[in-house]
Amino acid sequence: MASISLNKLNKTFGALKVVHDIDLDIADKEFVVLVGPSGCGKSTTLRMIAGLEEISGGELRIGADLMNDVPSKDRDIAMVFQNYALYPHMTVYKNMAFGLELRKAPRDLIETKVQEAAKILDITHLLNRKPKALSGGQRQRVALGRAMVRNPEVFLLDEPLSNLDAKLRGTMRAEISKLHKRLNATFIYVTHDQVEAMTMADRIVVMKDGHIQQVDTPQNLYDRPVNMFVAGFIGAPQMNMLPSTIQRQGTGFVAVFDGQTLPLPPSFDAHRLEPYVDRQIVVGIRPENFHEYVPADIDPAHTAPFEARMELAEPMGSEVHLNLLAGDRPMIARVSPRFKSAVGDQVRLIVDMTHAQLFDPETERSILL
Repeated sequence: MASISLNKLNKTFGALKVVHDIDLDIADKEFVVLVGPSGCGKSTTLRMIAGLEEISGGELRIGADLMNDVPSKDRDIAMVFQNYALYPHMTVYKNMAFGLELRKAPRDLIETKVQEAAKILDITHLLNRKPKALSGGQRQRVALGRAMVRNPEVFLLDEPLSNLDAKLRGTMRAEISKLHKRLNATFIYVTHDQVEAMTMADRIVVMKDGHIQQVDTPQNLYDRPVNMFVAGFIGAPQMNMLPSTIQRQGTGFVAVFDGQTLPLPPSFDAHRLEPYVDRQIVVGIRPENFHEYVPADIDPAHTAPFEARMELAEPMGSEVHLNLLAGDRPMIARVSPRFKSAVGDQVRLIVDMTHAQLFDPETERSILL
């Protein structure tokens, strides 16, 4: 079993604490992605799991075994780095075989393992080349192959795609996801790219300043963020945050932003809204929840007209990103290429409040959860 458990795990460098008593349970064969901005502690956490960074406090268990003081080589893990860390003087074959040779594995076993991994990764034709003769994507496959031949129970990947161009990153994302399903191993993957996190993970761990903010499935993170940081970090373009006031209207509630009234759906818990009546909150609306007209699958009672001045239109092919200004608040709306308007125009859109998020401006936590 390659389940992993972090219990109050922390890391300090002198007086500076960079990972703060984090608790996390990762199931056997799960694909978990640690995501967050640079300096949030995700790579340090991964390196503690790998045994490359000393644990300052707390417990790390792989399966039932306490691993705090177990050397990296004895943890049955394999790590794939951002810079690939290939030996430049060795062929691809030798790079992939090196770890097994250090363990004095039989030559026929090494041959079998290397050839199997090379076939899976489609690099059999590259086995006699040296790293300098490979593209970035090919080097990444070699680094994955070197990890695979050891047949570890846990794969740790530290921003492995960050050096690749956008098209190749998309291809390699799919390859790594397929590899995870094929190998039946536990994967822990670190990235600052929320697109990688959303497309690859079984669960995402969102980190900020050494603290875990939320752990959940990609869709739940997107639909039910626990605070403003998670809401703003997950999703591209990011969520619009509108300072608003909650007011009663008849038997329901509305949010008022810049003189515009936005109805809150009756599915929102009235007991959670009641304490915020006549108080300022922050309404979060994702760019795709603005429309040119009321969609057929949305109750018109949960929509409202929304006006803003257009600052810039960014054609993206299948959609257009409108950079808007409502009051003094910059916003982004995603609309179809059919939408026509000029810079400086006052545009009128329909906002769907069904998926709106509400946050307390002081705690920054969700009011709805």
